[in-house]
Amino acid sequence: MAIYPDLAGKVVLVTGGASGIGEAIVRGFANQDARVGFVDIDDAAGSALAEELTAAGKTVYFEHLDLRDVQALQSGIETIRQALGTIGVLVNNAAHDERHPAPEVTPDYFDDRIAVNLRHQFFASQAVLPDMKAAGGGAIICMSSISWMAGFGGMPIYTASKAAVIGMVRSLARDFGPDNIRVNAVTPGWIITKRQLELWLTPEADAERNARQSLKRRIYPDDIAKLTLFLASEDASAITAQNYIADGGWV
Repeated sequence: MAIYPDLAGKVVLVTGGASGIGEAIVRGFANQDARVGFVDIDDAAGSALAEELTAAGKTVYFEHLDLRDVQALQSGIETIRQALGTIGVLVNNAAHDERHPAPEVTPDYFDDRIAVNLRHQFFASQAVLPDMKAAGGGAIICMSSISWMAGFGGMPIYTASKAAVIGMVRSLARDFGPDNIRVNAVTPGWIITKRQLELWLTPEADAERNARQSLKRRIYPDDIAKLTLFLASEDASAITAQNYIADGGWV
């Protein structure tokens, strides 16, 4: 990965950082010598990642957190702030692409999917705003998904949440811009994580992925981490309110 000197020493918060795309992002920022705090509901994976990176001389702090609890999210962000310092970069990565046929969705399940995939992105952004204003600027990166752009079926509340991320980013970028806070979205395609390999990537599905993509290769978490690092860095200082699609040319 490219090295961005301005990220060294910067405090970065990553949600859903224990595995998959989030893990690659945590590793990427740690390798930039940033001070990385990350939250996740998976205590075992989060603790193991933090211990590994700390043993390698990186400054990493893990906080167990269920992002559906907004009060706990706010408290967890404060804990990371106390541990590492003023937060300069936020990566709203956490999500869960559980499939859910439309006829089976209940009001409670609907609210739960919104909480898992959208609501925490807003409240985490709100929570770091005072830090970034005080510092004279910052960067927020929110994760969307091509699922809504490609019209995927079988998970309508997930796709609705990921579409809503783009609208939220556009609005927050306008609101936060006067304080030199940049807000952008990254929209991954089908990223080959351990979860995807275990649950969804059958030979037939992989063949369809390959047929739909312009680039005839699999897209991996590091591909998303590289883009995220760029958007967090001063090399992207003129970029805000944008949506960057990293899907190998699917949509």
